[in-house]
Amino acid sequence: MIDLLQIGADTIKQVSKFAAGDSNQDGNLSFFELIKMGGWIMIPLGIMLLLAVYVFAERMIAIRNASKIDDNFMNIIRDNIMSGNVAAARNFAKNTNNPVARIIDKGIQRIGKPIDSIEKSMDNVGTLEMYKLEKHMGVLSVVSKAAPIFGFVGTLIGLMQLFSNINNSNEFEVGTIAGGIYTKLITSITGLVIGLGAYLAHSYLDTMIDKTSNKMEAASSDFLDILQEPTR
Repeated sequence: MIDLLQIGADTIKQVSKFAAGDSNQDGNLSFFELIKMGGWIMIPLGIMLLLAVYVFAERMIAIRNASKIDDNFMNIIRDNIMSGNVAAARNFAKNTNNPVARIIDKGIQRIGKPIDSIEKSMDNVGTLEMYKLEKHMGVLSVVSKAAPIFGFVGTLIGLMQLFSNINNSNEFEVGTIAGGIYTKLITSITGLVIGLGAYLAHSYLDTMIDKTSNKMEAASSDFLDILQEPTR
């Protein structure tokens, strides 16, 4: 029993040294050593990681800026329209840089036309604004699905190479085989982590977009109510 435990401990030690990939075999894995151990498949995985990080940061900033709406915005629009100063209302909306202001600006331009026509025009602008908010979101969706696949492909290729080398050399060492499998699994783990991160980033941005969309719909509804207030 003691001999078996000793053999197991020696095997684990061999695997650790083999998998570490460093010359001094100190058992410590650095970030660059892990990347090197993963092989060439880590290059496309790294590119996907950079794309996901860039798109997430860029979209988060854009969506946050789009969702910043002055609490008094609709009150100022209402006061100007109710006082008959439509030009001032439009200038205020036109000089405010966010999706809600652009939707209201389109509604102000259509004042005098039927409510249904005004609402349709505002909906069209809202659709365009939603398209702008969702720009590049497809990249995160693709990365969340492609990264794990690339990781598994890298592992399978690595295992094929490992067993091919064993078959050609006719050498069978448990430590070498286990260490080789450990090394190839790094690509799968990396792909899964990148895919999960991209999925979570996509979900988070979707939530932010939904909140901004709700603000746009609420502002459109308030504006239509303002137009009908004089007739009440």
